[in-house]
Amino acid sequence: MLRTLFGTLVLLLLWHTPLDAGGFPVADSVVVEKAARKLHLIRNGEAFRTFDIALGIVPEGNKQHEGDFRTPEGRYLLDMRNPDSEFFLSIHISYPNRADVLAARSKGMDPGGAIMIHGQPNTPTRSEVYYRTQDWTNGCIAVSNSDMIDIWLMTADDTPIEILP
Repeated sequence: MLRTLFGTLVLLLLWHTPLDAGGFPVADSVVVEKAARKLHLIRNGEAFRTFDIALGIVPEGNKQHEGDFRTPEGRYLLDMRNPDSEFFLSIHISYPNRADVLAARSKGMDPGGAIMIHGQPNTPTRSEVYYRTQDWTNGCIAVSNSDMIDIWLMTADDTPIEILP
């Protein structure tokens, strides 16, 4: 209940507005280093914030198809926000791109989709320690709820994201 009230309050106050005028820098790109488990917000070529992340439960390698539990690698956009997801806020990543679709279809597979940057589950099924120490998503990039607020505020729609191995 408290989490829902807090999330609602945050959204009412901060809904979808990059606050560079309010003192928050806004990223012109995002870089994810899967091997290092880091997400960097970049402005003018320099990282100004770095966050710890969790990945899909099969973290190594590029996403090949729906259900492989891998996080994609490549260049995409942050193209849509969802304040009402089953996780604490989520920002959609534009996976699959054309190359991803062609690669999956060449194998007779569906590339999948619904790849997001998101916070913790609204209804956790595991301990808080698990979510902080394990790769646990179906292919998304997960951060703490407080980090998700910062990422939400410091990115805009159509921000480029590069996901590195």
